[in-house]
Amino acid sequence: MKKITVIALAGVGLLAASCNKGKSADTTTANQEQTVAESKGEVLKVDTVASIVNWKASHKGGFAPRWGTLNVKSGDLSVEGGQIAAGNFVIDMTSIKVDPASVTEKDKKPEDLVTHLKTPDFFDVEKNPVSDFKITSVTDLKEVPADAVAGANKTVSGNLTLLGKTMNVTFPAKVDVTDNSASIDAKFVVNRADWGIKFGTSEADPAEWMVSKDIEIGVNVKAKK
Repeated sequence: MKKITVIALAGVGLLAASCNKGKSADTTTANQEQTVAESKGEVLKVDTVASIVNWKASHKGGFAPRWGTLNVKSGDLSVEGGQIAAGNFVIDMTSIKVDPASVTEKDKKPEDLVTHLKTPDFFDVEKNPVSDFKITSVTDLKEVPADAVAGANKTVSGNLTLLGKTMNVTFPAKVDVTDNSASIDAKFVVNRADWGIKFGTSEADPAEWMVSKDIEIGVNVKAKK
């Protein structure tokens, strides 16, 4: 595959988010790995059928956006006193999909992009078939950012592992807890280079420099008794 074709196809990163084609949210700062919150109270198993991770990425300036989904393989949420106290979920990186609606160029195919995303250029799924997120804290959201998911009421922090590297991220989320279920709905933007996903980020090469480092990630995780 010619380099220019690969670069054009590579305007994607990972995981991430809702298929909103508007302005991306501010990039979430990735920090060092933190201590994972202790599981306590009632533990609810994540519903892998009802849960999903969305992703969206593009070229510099938001051009040629691509988006798709990743499946949630397993996980649980711990509930104590009507609040989520801890939790985790595992993402199946082999399940990455590209929405055909995001590939409008006649000379490009969604399946080619899926194949490229699975290579060492991006997620190297043969060596890293799963990624995961582990909650480190959940606190009340003091001020709702304009770009937060609708109904955001909590600030969630957690360790996100991609390509075997773990970084802590913090983002606003809508957290719901009932007698029989719990859920986390959120969207945020990360810099994929923080996890070592650097394909197409070299500013020394104009063809690569045009590929955005930002990835929107949308998390919709539901757990139930």
